[in-house]
Amino acid sequence: MARSQKPSLIKSRRWVRFMVIILFAVMLFESSKLHFRIALLPPFPDLKFSIIQNTSPPQEAAATSLPLSAGKLSLVGDTGSFIDSSKSERTERIDGESENDDESFTSKKLMESDGYVSESVGNSWMVLNGDRGFNSTSDGEEVKIDMNQVDTSLLASTDIVSYDNEHVEEKLGVNSSDHFMAVAFSALSGEQAMEVTSGLRGNDIPLKDETSISNEASYSNRDNNATLEITVSPKRKKNKKKSVVPPIYISEMNQLLLRNRASYRSARPLWSSAPDREILAARAEIENAPLVKEDRELYAPIYRNISMFKRSYKLMEEILKVYVYKEGEKPILHLPLLKGIYASEGWFMKQMESSKRFVVTNPAKAHMFYLPYSSCILRFHLYQPSTHNMGDLEWYLRNYLETIAAKHPFWNRTMGADHFLAACHDWAPSQTKRTMEHPIRALCSADLHNGFQLGKDISLLQSAVRYPKNPLRELGGMPANRRPTLAFFAGNTHGGLRGKLLQYWENKDPDMKIYGPTFRWIRSNMTYKMYMKSSKYCICPRGYEVNSPRLVESIFYECVPVIIADNYVPPFFEVLNWEAFSVIIPEKDVHRLKELLLSIPREKYRALQMGVRKVQKHFLWHNKPVKYDAFHMILHSVWSNRVFSI
Repeated sequence: MARSQKPSLIKSRRWVRFMVIILFAVMLFESSKLHFRIALLPPFPDLKFSIIQNTSPPQEAAATSLPLSAGKLSLVGDTGSFIDSSKSERTERIDGESENDDESFTSKKLMESDGYVSESVGNSWMVLNGDRGFNSTSDGEEVKIDMNQVDTSLLASTDIVSYDNEHVEEKLGVNSSDHFMAVAFSALSGEQAMEVTSGLRGNDIPLKDETSISNEASYSNRDNNATLEITVSPKRKKNKKKSVVPPIYISEMNQLLLRNRASYRSARPLWSSAPDREILAARAEIENAPLVKEDRELYAPIYRNISMFKRSYKLMEEILKVYVYKEGEKPILHLPLLKGIYASEGWFMKQMESSKRFVVTNPAKAHMFYLPYSSCILRFHLYQPSTHNMGDLEWYLRNYLETIAAKHPFWNRTMGADHFLAACHDWAPSQTKRTMEHPIRALCSADLHNGFQLGKDISLLQSAVRYPKNPLRELGGMPANRRPTLAFFAGNTHGGLRGKLLQYWENKDPDMKIYGPTFRWIRSNMTYKMYMKSSKYCICPRGYEVNSPRLVESIFYECVPVIIADNYVPPFFEVLNWEAFSVIIPEKDVHRLKELLLSIPREKYRALQMGVRKVQKHFLWHNKPVKYDAFHMILHSVWSNRVFSI
């Protein structure tokens, strides 16, 4: 009888062992999912991660206008959109302190087209880190996002997705060469926006922040109803002074140009070419140019070296051949914008593409290659203000370059060093920062503190063209002895400097005609244009960016420009001696503006005004290009930088 029970007992034990193994495997599998989730959370400071059980949908709360700055962000699998928990809850801060979270935050509907989401298991979603760059000082806010409202068609089929790389690189310190999955959600709260961005790189993302605090994460899942909760704590700053990059003034720029000319060299071509050898020969001729003391066409005092410029310009006319890529579709490519404050890039595009003197159809004969895109149209055509997503702009340019590189061998031969572009929109530096690192960039926003490389890039003049059919209409102004107003400025208060300018000088001195946005409503016989034509000095302060169309306007109306924009490289800086026809004042001295202008002797002012009249032809657009005009000067700057960097 005992023998008959033994096989049964053995079978029972085997069954128990089998069940234990199965149970252990299930537990191991579930545990691995949790550890995988937690492992993806990089140790960003000021963030506490916890995946909590989702309960029944909370009730909607009243909307506020606060942007998310600190508090909890809950990403919910299946509840309503952006609803407040309406609870007072005590949360543990990363730094060990605790604080009552009794403020509420609600936002409007999640913008379905803004960003990528990374699905994990079932109906739960993950955000890997939070953007800490918000201005609000409130904390304890809780927001819940209905992930079912996100357009999952935006999910990429691969695990490499690019989203707003510049923003991520700036905030998180990620190298631009490290591709990562970017997860972004954005919602509107009044006129402000909340944004969360993340990188799928594990714990190996380098941080700019000195403080590194490990995250806490826990997970609970029931009926595929999971929530990832992020508690964002205000960053506890150290008592350490923020490092300030000193401004770069005109005298330092002169030295920087000489150093860069002596040291900077573009990428070595993969193979040599006849056009390259012609450029090298031209460089030797320019460096040994015959001495020119006087010239009927050129006014020597406004040039750094009139002999080298004259020889370089002549060689450009004789040698330079440009190939214009035909790839790409309108309106972003091959469609010039000829009116407005960004018109320079459009006028150059129009005249470059139609040039019979410089353009060749055989790319093998070209010394340089032109990328005919419009930074202004790119911004207005692809950017959606509701999403705050600039990634599409950079993606478009990257796709365009990949198309060119796949069809032609010339980009890869030099990594784009013999290519060039002209872009005037304020966003052009960020649009081209990574995708067009090696080409010569002609930029209106020529800011040495924002990636502009003196000696490689060139400063593009910003012309406010009002009459495309006749761009020279209303050219000129009063002679030097018939300009009664000492200084004039009228404009909006973009940026902090203009606010200071108005604070010190608006309605403070009859000699200083300084006006803010109210100028258009002032009852006066004098218009903006009339003031420009009858003032000795026209003030050209920076706005949000260093450049301003007032600089070219001043020269157009023969008014001596007063540049107040630290780190700004003026147009054609490699060729022109700006101190011969302009006044350049540091931003810190704006309160001394009248004192500095009155200290200029009358003879010096007359020489400056003469310089303005002589340099004017370099800043003018013509329906058909003429010698030494804006088109030829831009092209010469591109040619010159290529000659001295090859």
